[in-house]
Amino acid sequence: MSSIYAKIRPETPLNINSVAKSIAGLQRPNGDIPWHTGGKTDPWDLVESVMGLNIARYHDQARAALDWLVAKQNVDGSWFSSYINGVPEDRTTQSHMACYLAVGLFHQYLITKDISLLTRYWPAMAAGVEFALGLQVSSGEIYWAKSPQGNIDPMSLLSGSSSIFMSLKCALAIASILKKEKTSWINSLNRLERSIQENIHAYNVSKSRFSMYWFYPILTGALRGEKAEARIDRYWGKYMVEDQGCRCVSDEPWVTIAETCELVLALHAMGRKQKAGIVFSWIQNRVFEDDTFWCGYTYPDMVIWPEEKISWTNAVVLMAADALYGLTPASQLFAHDSWDSFRYRGPNHD
Repeated sequence: MSSIYAKIRPETPLNINSVAKSIAGLQRPNGDIPWHTGGKTDPWDLVESVMGLNIARYHDQARAALDWLVAKQNVDGSWFSSYINGVPEDRTTQSHMACYLAVGLFHQYLITKDISLLTRYWPAMAAGVEFALGLQVSSGEIYWAKSPQGNIDPMSLLSGSSSIFMSLKCALAIASILKKEKTSWINSLNRLERSIQENIHAYNVSKSRFSMYWFYPILTGALRGEKAEARIDRYWGKYMVEDQGCRCVSDEPWVTIAETCELVLALHAMGRKQKAGIVFSWIQNRVFEDDTFWCGYTYPDMVIWPEEKISWTNAVVLMAADALYGLTPASQLFAHDSWDSFRYRGPNHD
């Protein structure tokens, strides 16, 4: 572990430009956005980076990243789990990675109102959704992956399936805009929702040490109302370090900025806006000298780990800020009251 000890700078304001520049600065000429300098790229986190870029109005860079992603899509609609300099590193194909393009694409549309981009990326998005739904079982759960040899791993992950739930909502919202009928997607969304709401223990409980297992069903709107309230309250003490943030895993003293910001999005989505703002305030001085955010740190010894400046970590900071402060027309994308099933009713949406 790194022995770089944190230097806390009091009252550090969010520097949106520096955060966005850090993401854009990692982008390669071909559009690829790796995790960090010399790092890998994965499809899900690249879309997260695209959303950060669009919030900061780096639209050309965002489109270049999506073009790179589409060029890497496999013939079955999937993507490999990771790439190094564009070369597949892990040839596992994961269901939630295959369809997250829908979230980034709908987010981009809400900001730019450019329908031509929906048309441009529809084939890749639709193919990714079909790959993911090809791994859904009759009870609603969606298996998480196929091995490099093409074998299905019959395990469902709650965080991954919750991500797919959000992806399906966005994919269906896009289909509605483009006037495309996707009844099978609606049926799959409904089955997945029932599974998460009524049979949550069907999902791999061994992953419950990860905080994403706790709040992702709420972040994506699969759990709402009383069920969301009860889940947040029941496990708050397990994952949270008061005045610091959210642990990545419950049994390690590692507070991570990305999970903390995703929790902020979840709290805001369910209507706990004041609490979301308080949690977001805890991490505002967890930054390097250039005002970009740490990936995480150990507590209470305050060792920054890892040392790298991570693209998607900084992107989700911008997403949390957008939700709290209404920076863009996409600020309410995750808000539960913005959705009526797969119909988006958020502000500034025709």
